[in-house]
Amino acid sequence: MDKNKKVLLIAGVGMVLVLGLLLLISLTRKNSNTDNSTTGGTAGQTTNSGQSVTLEYWGLWEPEGVMQPLIDQYEQQNPSVKIVYVQKSFTQYEENVYTRLKQGTTSDSPSPDILRINNTWLSKFQPYLYPLPQDIMSASDYQSTFYPTAVSDLTGTDFGIYAIPLEVDGLALFYNKELLDQQGIQTPPSDWDSIIDLSKKLTKKDSSGNITQAGIAMGASENITHSADIFSMLLLQNGATIINDTNTVVDITSSRAITALDFYTDFVKVHEVWSPDLANDLEMFYSGKLAMMLAPSWRSFDIINANSSIEFGVAPAPIISDQKMYYSMYWAEAVSKDSENPTEAWKFVKFLSEQSQLKAFHGNSVQIAGRAFGEPYSRQDMSGLLQSNPYAGAIIQMAPDMKAWKMGEQAFVEQSFRDAITNAVVNGQTSADALSTAQKDINDKLASSVQ
Repeated sequence: MDKNKKVLLIAGVGMVLVLGLLLLISLTRKNSNTDNSTTGGTAGQTTNSGQSVTLEYWGLWEPEGVMQPLIDQYEQQNPSVKIVYVQKSFTQYEENVYTRLKQGTTSDSPSPDILRINNTWLSKFQPYLYPLPQDIMSASDYQSTFYPTAVSDLTGTDFGIYAIPLEVDGLALFYNKELLDQQGIQTPPSDWDSIIDLSKKLTKKDSSGNITQAGIAMGASENITHSADIFSMLLLQNGATIINDTNTVVDITSSRAITALDFYTDFVKVHEVWSPDLANDLEMFYSGKLAMMLAPSWRSFDIINANSSIEFGVAPAPIISDQKMYYSMYWAEAVSKDSENPTEAWKFVKFLSEQSQLKAFHGNSVQIAGRAFGEPYSRQDMSGLLQSNPYAGAIIQMAPDMKAWKMGEQAFVEQSFRDAITNAVVNGQTSADALSTAQKDINDKLASSVQ
């Protein structure tokens, strides 16, 4: 072969090899970019930013059948997004989800993108949550959309908003219509002084002085399901400053706090309309032996399931004179700080909180889950839709004046409150001593939580 031809042949082969190598590098980079933009989504799905997304959503009370139609609707509108809903057990939920979020910041342990938190948890959970982006919902829009309690409960120390509620709920007064009718009363009074008088009239005792029919479930702890919540409400109604501005130190030994506990325990010790020896308040109500009790709206389901023949009503909780102050107890959807797609997660939560979705959410709870009613609407502009509902109407009436406090360590704080009540009623301690013990225990717990 001619030497020049041989050189040309070698050069041609070299160019082919170089071009092939460049093509291979280009394809490799393209595949690498595609892999990096995929965050758990299904292949072929892309968002506007070119990403495919899978979001894990931890719920509590709603079965998959209630949530899936809403998820399907969102996925149809956003084909790049897949949402996996998991209904979690309430047992140990607070600690389980907190541990998972905390582990997610220091390890590869998976945590949910969207989770449900109680309205009193933010001071504990804020370090592990992603705030609501202003371009998804501004603070002013949030304030005008939801009730004041949500704005207060779910705004962090940095003034960011950390959860969107899909419901509103709180303590309401449940009453046995038949027992009140016997006293010629259609609905219970709205103030505490009148409630005390009525509860005395509704209480019946046997020849030995044992209560056979209780006027109201108040004054004890272990046999009153929501005793800690009732005490929290009384603290707020009596104007006690429970916790400092940084949500790190509790003060429940003030004169207002002591008066609140005295007021509560007097239903046993002075008014004698309840006893620590009675059965649980729910059991007493089911059996028609309790005239009134305080509980959130969803206790209606328990009553209906336990005794469908009992006629009961739900009214706003009693207040001090004309000072409207009610206690809020509800849940809200938050986004994990560890989520790889927090913006997409918040878009979905915002979608759930819109009017049409809340209506569907409510309807699914009735039609699919078989409840007597769905969650009371969290939006102020939907208040008129449930005002006449026999179970949720009282909640809507109270919602503008509801309040809670950021206890953070809810399970621990509430148990400390129950212990304080028991010490004051059963163990002979003064209210001041019982609250002093509870305060120390709570503050020790709060101090250990931030270390």
